[in-house]
Amino acid sequence: MTTFLVKRGLQAIPLLIGISLLLFAMLQMTPGGPLASSEGTGAQNAARVEQIREHYGLDDPLPVQYFNWAGGVATGDWGTSFNTGRPVLTMIWERLPNTLLLTGAAFLLAIAIAVPIGVLAARKQYSWFDYVSSGLSFVGVAMPSFWLALMLLFVFSYSLGWLPSGGLEDLRADHEGFSAVIDRVRHMILPVIVLAAVSTAQLARYVRGAMLDVLQQDYVRTARGSGLRERTVIVGHALRNAAIPVVTVAVLTIPELFLGSVVMETIFAIPGIGRLFVESANLRDYPVLLGILMIGAALVVVANLVADIVYSLLDPRIRYAS
Repeated sequence: MTTFLVKRGLQAIPLLIGISLLLFAMLQMTPGGPLASSEGTGAQNAARVEQIREHYGLDDPLPVQYFNWAGGVATGDWGTSFNTGRPVLTMIWERLPNTLLLTGAAFLLAIAIAVPIGVLAARKQYSWFDYVSSGLSFVGVAMPSFWLALMLLFVFSYSLGWLPSGGLEDLRADHEGFSAVIDRVRHMILPVIVLAAVSTAQLARYVRGAMLDVLQQDYVRTARGSGLRERTVIVGHALRNAAIPVVTVAVLTIPELFLGSVVMETIFAIPGIGRLFVESANLRDYPVLLGILMIGAALVVVANLVADIVYSLLDPRIRYAS
């Protein structure tokens, strides 16, 4: 397993290099530029723009700019923000915990809801529960997340006043200890529910399909015929084997949630990576954009590696060559 992990890690290096080249080229081809808002008339303004371009190396050829940036990323220097003048890595680390909290909570909620619903829908195929859950799953997949966010805000924040409309804490109150935890949870309820909605619908459909396939296998009939309790058959035999194809979808949901946080953090005014991405895109802050996009790409690569590891843990027949 150790050799396999090392090989996969080495294989990820050229993949990430190719992704970085593509991202760098795409940002360079976008209209305008980081100094578009500064460009104007007058010798003084032109001199200021030229000074900024020289300071950030924007006059260098694009290959030189790329290698300077990529070399810095490899050594831990992700560049400096065009807008704030602060290190990119520092800005990302400040926002990352909030995004991880939102993404992690949404992922756990999606798993906790989707797995029982998918198992029960497969166990009671063609029942009213199966039809209702399948219909709600299709609705969840098709429903735009931003629309659901706005509807929940209108109902639970503006109409009923039960939950906060945005942010991570109530700035008007001085919460400490357990009270601060409760305040944070209240602020996270709506964005977590909305972010988890689409993933829950997708996972429930995959779990149902995988369980239906497994429940028709001979070893499940044998387990039932041997007198095992139905719960033992479902959980100990069917669900364990049905989880193998679901692992890919579940693990790859994590980077999807991470990227989906862009919309949720913007709507709910959460100071995370997603909101930083939107702010940087509006200001054409290329170093910050590249840093966030590279984190998303690395997360996809790591998610695939985790999926392979979980495969071998769920199915002893799967072994990776050392």
